[in-house]
Amino acid sequence: MSNAPLMPKATAVWLVENTSLTFDQIADFCKLHPLEVKGIADGEVAAGIRGQDPVTSGQLSREEIAKGEADANHRLNLFVSKIKVPEVKRQRGPRYTPLSRRQDRPNAILWLLRNHPELKDAQIMRLVGTTKTTVKAIRDRTHWNSAALAPMDPVTLGLCSQIDLDFEVQRAAKERPQQVVDHGPMLAPPEETVQPYYEPDHTEEEVFGKRVVPAAPAEDEDHFDAERVFGRLKDIDLDH
Repeated sequence: MSNAPLMPKATAVWLVENTSLTFDQIADFCKLHPLEVKGIADGEVAAGIRGQDPVTSGQLSREEIAKGEADANHRLNLFVSKIKVPEVKRQRGPRYTPLSRRQDRPNAILWLLRNHPELKDAQIMRLVGTTKTTVKAIRDRTHWNSAALAPMDPVTLGLCSQIDLDFEVQRAAKERPQQVVDHGPMLAPPEETVQPYYEPDHTEEEVFGKRVVPAAPAEDEDHFDAERVFGRLKDIDLDH
């Protein structure tokens, strides 16, 4: 339970107007900032808010206020009710949908069927507050307005919260059996594909014959004896 009083600003307005408590004491009791309490006293904050008497509501006693007025260092203690209100459990069943949102439910159902096909009909019914007949009609395209339906996110439409949608999706994923994907034949182990090495019975020369060594290439034309060539030209008689 929160340590702040109900309607903290309205309580601060009443304490400013009806007590001589300091701004720090009121701010500490109402869980407000001291400057915000000062703004309330100056009329700049909480204008138009009617003060709420914490004594009448049983959150503060007259004696506690008197102690605070007498001692500026005294911190006011909030009276906590000893009666525990039982927590309201959420009912499991179709969610109530406001009249203004009911026309959007078929679009939300179509969005859920397309984006989360793993959801069961009961889960869709809980999320958008519809009936099994409507879900089946939209899935089978037998709904009277199937041609005009457009998929819309139910969270955006305000039909359910993102937390509720994630919860139902995770539940459906857990209940859905895992599919084993066949990736085809796997690679065979090396011992099945690599042939063992055996020592050959015959040598390479016995099988293919003696290797023929090619003749040495002729002398490169770039390396020639210039004196020998030009010497022959001198012996040639150019006049004949």
